[in-house]
Amino acid sequence: MAGLRTAEQLRAAGWRGPVVLVGDEPHMPYNRPPLSKEALAGDASFGSLTFLPRASVADVRWRLGTRVVAADLDRRTVTLDDGGTLTYAGLVAATGMRPRRLPCPGPRRGRHTVRTVADARGLRAALARPGGRVVVIGAGFIGCEVAATALALGAAEVTAVDPLPLPMVGPLGELLAKALLDRHERRGVRFALGAQVTGFEGDDRVTGVVLADGTVLAADVVVESVGSVANTEWLDGNGLDLTDGVLTDEHLRVGGRPDVVAVGDIARFPNARYDEVARRVEHWSIPTDTAKHAARVLTAHLTGTGITVEPFAPLPTFWSDQHDFRLQSFGAPALGQDDVRVLDGDPGGDFLAGFHRGGRLVGVVSLGGRSTSAAAARHRAELLAQPALGAGSSGGPK
Repeated sequence: MAGLRTAEQLRAAGWRGPVVLVGDEPHMPYNRPPLSKEALAGDASFGSLTFLPRASVADVRWRLGTRVVAADLDRRTVTLDDGGTLTYAGLVAATGMRPRRLPCPGPRRGRHTVRTVADARGLRAALARPGGRVVVIGAGFIGCEVAATALALGAAEVTAVDPLPLPMVGPLGELLAKALLDRHERRGVRFALGAQVTGFEGDDRVTGVVLADGTVLAADVVVESVGSVANTEWLDGNGLDLTDGVLTDEHLRVGGRPDVVAVGDIARFPNARYDEVARRVEHWSIPTDTAKHAARVLTAHLTGTGITVEPFAPLPTFWSDQHDFRLQSFGAPALGQDDVRVLDGDPGGDFLAGFHRGGRLVGVVSLGGRSTSAAAARHRAELLAQPALGAGSSGGPK
C-alpha cells in the first residue's frame, strides 16, 4: 500500500519520469486490515481487497514476486533476488514489516501468523473446522481481532495469551484495556495474562501451548501475534540507523540523503505535531500520509523545483473491529496515558476517553458502537487545529 500510494503521489507532485515498484508478494497491493476480520470470517473475498491504482500510475512498471536483497546508496543501485540490479535517481523504502515468530521448541505445523493473503487463507482454512480449540498468542490489535473472529466462526474455546496484565494496554492505557478485557470475556474469550509461552507440544503438528508456569493449553490452532520485525536487512551496510525501522528526518529523508525516503510502517520519523522523538507508527493511515509528504520532498529534489513543505506532522488514526464493537482513535493516545479522562459515556458501556499531555488533548479513543465512533471523530478537527509542538523549522528540502 505504501509503495502504491507513493507512486500515485509522485505523479500528483509532478514527477513524470519512470517509476518501478518492486515487491516480494505476487499480488498487487491490497488492504491488510480485513485479513484478521472480514476476509478471515469469509464476509469479504480476498480478491475484493486489492486496491485499484489510479490512472496516473498506469505506466508504472511492476516487479511482483521479486525481492530486493541489497542496496548501495552511494552508487544508487539495488540488487534483486534474481541477481539483477536496478539503478535509481530516487529511492523509496516501503518494505514494511513481517510477523515476529516465537523461538520456542515444538512443531511448526498448526501455527499461523496474519500478515499476508496467504497467511489469512491458511488460517481461514484451519478455522473452518468448527469446535476447535484456538490459542492466540498476543493480545494486541491483531490478536484481539483474530480471537473475536475465531469465536464467531464456531471455535469451542478461544484463549488469548499475553505477558502483559491487560489486552492492548500499551496503546490504550489501563482504563480502556480493562473495559476491552471485560467485553471480550463477556463474549466468551478466555485470557491467560501475565503469562509467557515457553514451548509447543505435539509431534508433527501443534497440540498444546506450554506456559512458563507449566500450564498446557490444548490447541488445534495457534495464532502467533507477537509483534513485527521491520524489513530493513536490504539496507544493511549503508551506515543507516536501522535499530527500529528506518530512521528519517522531519521530511522522511533517510541518512541525510535527499534522494532516499522511507514511507509506511518501516519509517521511524519525528512527528512535528508532538515532539522531536522519532517513532514508527503502524496505523492504516500512515502509508498514505507518509507517501504524500515523501513524494513531494523527493520530487522537489529530482526536479530541482524547490517546493517548500512543512515538517511532517500527521494525525495518526486507527480503528479495530472486535465482536460487535469498534475501537476508534485519533491522535497519539500513547503519549497521554498519564492523564486519561472520560469525555462521554461510562467505561461500563460505550464511552469516549481523552488522553492529555501537559493539559493538552493529544488523542481520543472510543469504545462501542457507531455513535461513540462518531463522537470520537468530532474531536478530529480540534486535534488537527492544534499548533505543532516539534522544534523542526519549516522549509523545503535541502
